[in-house]
Parts: sequence; C-alpha cells; structure tokens
Amino acid sequence: MDFVQVETTSPLTLEISQITLPPTAPFPTSRIPKDTIRTSLRASTTDSVLAAVYSLGTGGILLSNFLVELGASPVVFGMVSSIPMLVNLVQPLGAYLSERSTSRFQYSLRTHGIGRLLWLVLVISIVGVSWGVVNTHQLVILTLLIVLFSNLLGGLGTASWLSWIAMIVPRQLRGRYFGIRNSAASLTNFVCVPMAGLAVSHWYGGTLQGYGVILLVGIVFGIMGLGCQYFQVDMNPRSQNTYYGKLPQISEIQPEVAKDESSEVAQSIHPPQNQLADSLWKNSNFLRFLLYFSFWTFAVSLSEPFFNLYMLDRLDLDVSYVTIYNSLQAGATLLMLILWGKLADKIGNRPILICIGILVAARPLLWLGIGVNRLDIWLWLPLLHILSGGTWAAIDLCSNNIQLAIAPNKNQSIYFAIAAAVAGASGALGTTIGSFIIQFAQFGGLLGLFALSSLFRVAALVPLFFVKEPGR
Repeated sequence: MDFVQVETTSPLTLEISQITLPPTAPFPTSRIPKDTIRTSLRASTTDSVLAAVYSLGTGGILLSNFLVELGASPVVFGMVSSIPMLVNLVQPLGAYLSERSTSRFQYSLRTHGIGRLLWLVLVISIVGVSWGVVNTHQLVILTLLIVLFSNLLGGLGTASWLSWIAMIVPRQLRGRYFGIRNSAASLTNFVCVPMAGLAVSHWYGGTLQGYGVILLVGIVFGIMGLGCQYFQVDMNPRSQNTYYGKLPQISEIQPEVAKDESSEVAQSIHPPQNQLADSLWKNSNFLRFLLYFSFWTFAVSLSEPFFNLYMLDRLDLDVSYVTIYNSLQAGATLLMLILWGKLADKIGNRPILICIGILVAARPLLWLGIGVNRLDIWLWLPLLHILSGGTWAAIDLCSNNIQLAIAPNKNQSIYFAIAAAVAGASGALGTTIGSFIIQFAQFGGLLGLFALSSLFRVAALVPLFFVKEPGR
C-alpha cells in the first residue's frame, strides 16, 4: 500500500498544512505546506528502501557468511555484532555536535556519507585477496576496522536523523507512517536477500568475489539513499531548540493558539549543560524507559547475533538456504508492520511491547530442538523466521514510537543519543558475554546461551510495566 494514497484518503492529512513551525525555521514561511510534508515522507521512504539494499552487504547474513568463509572465530562474530551497539556511546557527542549545526541534511552527509564510502576499502581489499596481495587474516582485521569506523560515523549522525524525522512526521501518523516505511524496507529485503544470497553462492569467481560485487552495489545504493534526503524539508537545530514545548498536535491546532505559540521563545538556544542534566535526571518516565531499553537490549544481544552462526557453522547450511529464511522473515515483517502501525495508533505502543515481548522472550527456546534433518530445515526453521519477522516488526516499530513520544521536543536528539548510548553499551556487553559463553562447553555452548537469553528477556520486560506513554 502506497503511503501517499493513505495520506490523500485520510481526513487527518487535510490539516497537515496547518502545523506551525518556529519562526526561525530555515524556510521562507512559518508553515510547512502539505505537499512539502508529502514530498519529505516519500523521500524518506525511498531512502529506507535504498538503505536496505546498502545493509545487505554491510551487515546481516551476507557479512556473516563472508566471515565464515574467512575462518573467523565466534569471538570475531561477537565483535562484529557488538561494535554497532558499542559505538552508540558516541551518540551524545553526535547529538551535541548536531545541535550546533545549522542543517540536519548537511550533518547527515558528513556522517553517514563518509561512513558508507569507507566500505569501498573492503571492496578493494577483496580484489587484493584475489591477486594475493592481502591474506584472509588481514581481511578479517580490516573488516573489523571498517565496521568500527563506519558505525562510529553512523552513530554520530543517528540522533540527529531521528530528531529530524520526528519533526517532519505528524504525531497522529507516526505509527502508520513508520509501519509503511519499514514495510517498504522489508519488501526490499524480501526480494533482494535471496537474490543476493544466490549470487554470492553461485558466483563464478567464488563466494568472496561474489560478496565483493554485492557490497559494491550496496554502497552505490546507499549513497543514492543519502541523496534522497535532499528532498526532505531541512531543519535547523538551532531553531528547533528555541521552543520548550512540542509541536501542536493536528487535532489541537487553532489559528489563535498558533499565533500565541509563535511568541514563546526559550531563554537561550543552548541552555547550560547542568540544566539539561537536571531535566534529564528528573524525568523519571524517561529513566524507567531507559532501564527497560538497556536491559532488553542486553538480553536480546546475548543470543540474537548467533542464530546465523548456528545455521552456517553448527548446522553447516548453505548460505542460499539461510538467505531464503531471512527473506521469509522479511516477508513476515512486511505483512505485519502496517497492522502493528495501525494498532499502535489505536491502543498505544506499550501494550504491544509487553504482549509481543513475551513471544520474543520465548523464541530462543524454540531453537533448542533444531537439528540437521528435513523436517527442521524445510518446516521448523522457516516457521521460526516467520515468527521472528512478525514479532520483531512490532518490537522495533513500537520501541521507536514510544521513544519519540517520551523524549521532550527541546534538545530531543540528546535524549535519543543517551538512550542509544546506554542501550548500545548494554547490547555490546551482552554480545561479548555471549561470544565467550559459546567457547565453554560446560556452560552449554550455543544452546545454553539461547536458554539464558530467554530468561533474561522475560526479566527485562518488568520495568516496561511502569513506563507511562504520553497521550495514553
């Protein structure tokens, strides 16, 4: 379903053009026209599709198979999975830098653009392996370094992007829009993942060369995705921070109220850091969410990165099988995202996170009986990935939405950055601990790790019961 069609048929969108922006926003007028919002949302959706192609080569199953082919150890797998989470510690620094910029778009180009171009070094190194200039051990180390620095740059830009998109998408349409946006990305994965897996598996020059070709294509698409952000209405962080309150909701907008709000300016664009810290530590609802988010990320990260390793290494499945499973997972995500988005708009995000969180907590236990036989390969593994796609669609969407609702509009990117940094550190810790547990058979190896992760996931849901979702 096309998002533009949803907008034109929804009575809510008829009032989008009434949203009032701060008077210092970087636009010729003080209002965002309805057509401008539509164009911005279309551009963001296209960006998500192109970014999904970029992610095929720089993460997920293809990168895992690449490391398996290089003979990497489980500790390396743990490092590759933990680095994207650990680098979230730089998000507060990225938020600080972005709030002192004058353009969200320009800041995104400087961070995500350079980060994506770094992967060209790995493409060149894969060619070097074919020529005998680089050996496999050096390639593993280089892969780790590129994962580290590209994710560091991405971490510097993530909070700024999230704050940017939060200001563009009307509050009443967030669940629906992000559901459709994520569905578009999931459809891309559904179509492209098995094709990429088959290309890598049957490439005439070998799987390493095949991965290099897919990686190069992904980089090109990733840069094109950043180009789509040019068509999103730009935001000036300095102007955004001149308001303490949030943008008015569509149902609350009145002309006389809009005029009054345009005169409410903060005392300073950059408040003293101690004032920001005090407001953050006094926000008990945000702190409760932070506790849930960090503990949940730790529990999930104990086992989630190692399901692909279990299939590729322990079960010795061909990468084409695993990519088909991942495609089924993306298909389930695609089908469920729009449903979860609409449901979240009606009943809220917290009830969905609690109910679906219980299913996600039980999922690692379902891997305990999986072996190498026809029934498991052709029935249980596909069903497990379909279940994973449907449930994680709800978790990812609702976690994002509830964070947008809880974080105040002023210095919003700082709150996003702190949440990402804390969760990233706990996730990296979980993945690191998980990679070492696998090494010791007395702890049950991979299967023991799956059971431990399930227990921790259940415990992580407890703080969520005490989180209050604004407007619910």
